[in-house]
Amino acid sequence: MPLGERNGDKESRYCGVGTDFSNDMPQLLEYSIKGGFDFVLATLVDPAYRPSLESSNNLGSGALPVAGSDLVLSPAQWSSHVVGKISSWIDLDSDDEILRRDSEICLKQEVAWASHLSLQACLLPVPKGQSCANYSRCVNQILQSSNNMQLWLRIPLRKHEDGDPMDDQSLGGDPIDSWETWNSFRLLCEHNSQLSVALDVLGSLPSTNSLGRWIGEPVRAAIIHTNSFLTNARGHPCLSKRHQKLLTQFFNHSVQVVISGGLAHPIPIKSLESATNDVNSEFLNLVADGLAFCFIINCAFDFVRHRENIKMVVTVNVFYAMVSETDILLVFKGDVGHPLRAYLYYIGYLYQKMDPLPEQELYELSYRDFLQSPLQPLMDNLEAQTYETFEKDTVKYLQYQRAVGKALLDRIPDEKASSVTSVLMVVGAGRGPLVRASLEAAKETGRTLKVYAVEKNPNAVITLHSLIKLEGWEKIVTIVSSDMRHWDAPEKADILVSELLGSFGDNELSPECLDGAQRFLKPDGISIPSSYTSFFQPITSTKLYNDVKAHKDLVHFETPYVVKLHKVARLAPCQPVFTFVHPEYSPSNDNQRYTKLKFEIPEDTGSTLVHGFAGYFDATLYKDVHLGIEPTMPTPNMFSWFPIFFPLRAPVCVRPGVPLEVHIWRCSGSTKVWYEWCVASPSSSPIHNSKGRSYWVGL
Repeated sequence: MPLGERNGDKESRYCGVGTDFSNDMPQLLEYSIKGGFDFVLATLVDPAYRPSLESSNNLGSGALPVAGSDLVLSPAQWSSHVVGKISSWIDLDSDDEILRRDSEICLKQEVAWASHLSLQACLLPVPKGQSCANYSRCVNQILQSSNNMQLWLRIPLRKHEDGDPMDDQSLGGDPIDSWETWNSFRLLCEHNSQLSVALDVLGSLPSTNSLGRWIGEPVRAAIIHTNSFLTNARGHPCLSKRHQKLLTQFFNHSVQVVISGGLAHPIPIKSLESATNDVNSEFLNLVADGLAFCFIINCAFDFVRHRENIKMVVTVNVFYAMVSETDILLVFKGDVGHPLRAYLYYIGYLYQKMDPLPEQELYELSYRDFLQSPLQPLMDNLEAQTYETFEKDTVKYLQYQRAVGKALLDRIPDEKASSVTSVLMVVGAGRGPLVRASLEAAKETGRTLKVYAVEKNPNAVITLHSLIKLEGWEKIVTIVSSDMRHWDAPEKADILVSELLGSFGDNELSPECLDGAQRFLKPDGISIPSSYTSFFQPITSTKLYNDVKAHKDLVHFETPYVVKLHKVARLAPCQPVFTFVHPEYSPSNDNQRYTKLKFEIPEDTGSTLVHGFAGYFDATLYKDVHLGIEPTMPTPNMFSWFPIFFPLRAPVCVRPGVPLEVHIWRCSGSTKVWYEWCVASPSSSPIHNSKGRSYWVGL
């Protein structure tokens, strides 16, 4: 069964258990499932098997010594409850020719058998040594011809400065930054989307920045050895605060957990000599004593009615949501439960105590890491569904309302409030939310407004007319069905209000639109927004890169995408890119821009792979009223804008201490505006989207 239910989380989290080779797969699986685990990480082939020994002795029957025929479990059981584990002795880059050949043969045989069983995933052993070229080559061959089965490459979560290089010798490999091993392997396998990572979580962890890299990688499982657990004051297994935080991050990114190893925490025996006939009462007393979990207890118990020694399991859990009623029963002779169930309960407890997803995250779940083309508001007329989605963002319109209110108070003193009428123009009025926000601001401040609602979409204008009539605003609001750039206003405006901002601030042509509309403003008029700045940030996101790569063309690698970033590692703080101020009366005003940025990735991060750049914006609506999505100062609970993703055709590897130099241009022609971008250091990339050949915004 899943680890439990977390409020708002629609995806279940599962916990598996690592097992040794067994000739009785049904019994192994039944034992593990009854013990509370969801799946087994099972060795599929006898670890003593070597092809070279079979052929030299001529004793081989030709049949692979597997853990059991495909008939011993149903197809559903194989697929849902078994993850195959490829033999750990395999070393495809060994200098020993016989071992290397045996390894190649066994790898192909075992993966083929796992595929035959319809397993969803197979765990590949840790690469041995720093070179993994032949291992990668063999895996890449398998990936080219395989079905949809995922291959999880086992990688120890370590970095060379962590300390004693011998502490994880059993996992194989050399004491280096294990991310380097993974990166080398996946590059040799051409970023294949069926190749993922299973991280071995060790007793000591690298730095926080180093761990952060893995959030952007395709981590499918976290294998936690029982030796990595600490012992709490009551003698029960627990994890350090850093391990708990790491697991919480994994849970948030749909990473499954596997418990590996033997029982490393002997469970303290609690005598129940004072138990009465009312067993449930005794259990309640244990709970009242503050005991979070009471695990397998092997003790002599003088049972009042039977007067005989029995073996017993007591699984009392104060976290009732995790344990069924049957878990609070005595289990008689021979059935003492799974020895690792204590670790399972603790992992379940960590998942259950996570905070529920906030309302905004619930709304955005289906958009996570989903690439969307940015809007073309000047070229295309928005549909009703798009308007409705944006209009639900009440936070945004409250900010506009605050900004208009402050502008009115600054512009009209209290003594003139009843005698002066301010002219306010909403350019790009849509279906009227900014008109409503402006009139609400006027009502709150006691000021009088005359409003012009300018909208080019004839379909939205129909809705505007209905709204004005419904609200009785006919004498206050004048609807103008026209492009703001071509309309001749009958009078000058005191305040010009617009919501033309895109995810990158200027990417929906707010500068061009407002430059054309500012002729409506009085010389001392106010523009809301008054300024906005775009921001750039290097990121790792294998998911986004593979999604773009799947299109197999240049155009998609030269197109920025709006996306709710989730499985993303943010590698350095954001830096400002372009700033626009309104109104802009400079005679040399030009909306073309060029910026060079230099990012310093923290050295303790280690090497990283940059798949592209996340773009954000922050806007000043009026004075201290802000609106934006820049990660360090986002407007809380606002969902109108997701970040924008600028991909790189070829990911760039950045070593510790080496700066990342990026160039970005905002270009314009007579009919379009577009961006160009490239990396200049530590290695040069092509200039993306030259002359707007792949992506542009039409004027």
